[in-house]
Amino acid sequence: MKSPHTSPPSARGPADHEVRDQIVAAATEHFSHYGYEKTTVSDLAKAIGFSKAYIYKFFESKQAIGEMICANCLREIEADVRAAVDATGRPPEKLRRMFKAIVDASLRLFFQDRKLYEIAASAAGEHWQATVAYEERIQNLLQDVVQQGRLSGDFERKTPLDETAKAIYLVMRPYLHPLQLQYNIENAEEAPAQLSSLVLRSLSP
Repeated sequence: MKSPHTSPPSARGPADHEVRDQIVAAATEHFSHYGYEKTTVSDLAKAIGFSKAYIYKFFESKQAIGEMICANCLREIEADVRAAVDATGRPPEKLRRMFKAIVDASLRLFFQDRKLYEIAASAAGEHWQATVAYEERIQNLLQDVVQQGRLSGDFERKTPLDETAKAIYLVMRPYLHPLQLQYNIENAEEAPAQLSSLVLRSLSP
């Protein structure tokens, strides 16, 4: 999860500037070894070989760097989820795969990139724009799947669409929100199948 391609509003300078990409790549590597909370901009400057002032030409704060890294991580999770949803044409199966992909991708971040997971946890706890935007995109994807299911006749149409999508999202949230995930890991293996089955029964026309 180290591709520096996302530009949050707090980044400075040209969006495609190779120096910013270099800073983000180096910061991702540094954070993954030493952690976000324990790393300062001065630490990053020494590790990268730039002056702190030079880094500030591209990012206004450590959080701005962390937000870009967090956005990259979340976009990779989102890409996995969208790929799983797009792999089938049937809305009920799309929903099942969406649940499983979210859990699998979130657990991969938790166990394989624990230091980067700490950035995501900080971002979620402080409501960084990267996490807010990610959750909005997931909710929009979920609403699209529900709408497709209604058009195909697989899902009921009486409940308002936004209310239905929001309720399903709240069922998913313990496994996609970093701060909640750590308290639900023991149920993560069976959760996708059980929760998606429960939701699909509630959506029956």
